[in-house]
Amino acid sequence: MALLIVFYAGISAGGPTAAASESTSNHKRLAIIIDDVGNDMKGTAEILAMPVKLTVAVMPFLPTTKKDAIAAHEKGMDVIVHMPMEPKKGRPEWLGPGAITSNLTDEEVRSRVEKAIDDVPHAIGMNNHMGSKITSDKRIMSIVLDVCKERGLFFVDSRTNFRSVVGELAISKNMPPVGNDIFLDDQNSKQHIRKQLDLAAQRAIDKDICVVIGHVGHSGMNTSAVIRESVSRLQNQVQFVGIGDLVRDVWQWQSAPTLPTDNK
Repeated sequence: MALLIVFYAGISAGGPTAAASESTSNHKRLAIIIDDVGNDMKGTAEILAMPVKLTVAVMPFLPTTKKDAIAAHEKGMDVIVHMPMEPKKGRPEWLGPGAITSNLTDEEVRSRVEKAIDDVPHAIGMNNHMGSKITSDKRIMSIVLDVCKERGLFFVDSRTNFRSVVGELAISKNMPPVGNDIFLDDQNSKQHIRKQLDLAAQRAIDKDICVVIGHVGHSGMNTSAVIRESVSRLQNQVQFVGIGDLVRDVWQWQSAPTLPTDNK
């Protein structure tokens, strides 16, 4: 178990760093994931207009889910499903439709994950929206990862719970144990977001890769503004990549769906 945790934290503890050094690219790579896309939230248009490759995490079953996913894909960005999952704390209405909750049966969990994947066009992966309760639940997360693997998707642990079992389960299922390193906008000020982005860039330089998460919505305008203004300053130091680029190069992940999917 301890060995698994060290490798899972590899973005932190050197596992993927060693793998990254053996990849075909010598760039220091930064993958920025933008959560909460799909409901026409503040900053969405600005994120989709970025001059660098980002990853958009699109919530299923919302008014602009399909429109935003298609637009991101057409702009060359990576699209992942932003799967609503029950938190330990927080308002239930923040979850959105089709959420994974701890009272669901195995069959209900599977059905909701399958429907969510089918609702987000061009999705290549998934991460959790909220989910601090679910990502520590082995029964439920095992089903979630099984469905993702069957559909050819990887799973990014947003790391909203330090007791998450996602990395351990991913390794056991021969899936990439990729997770978030830094939240950009846990405080909604340009000064803080800029500091977090600089921290992320330095981490990418030190460790070869870094995965960060920002949001549209409440902090969307500040987050998008800081990312845009930082591109020219940072692009000579790090390469902005999609999360799919990292899982392919660092963990040699190859999508191999065993079941058909309707999300293309």
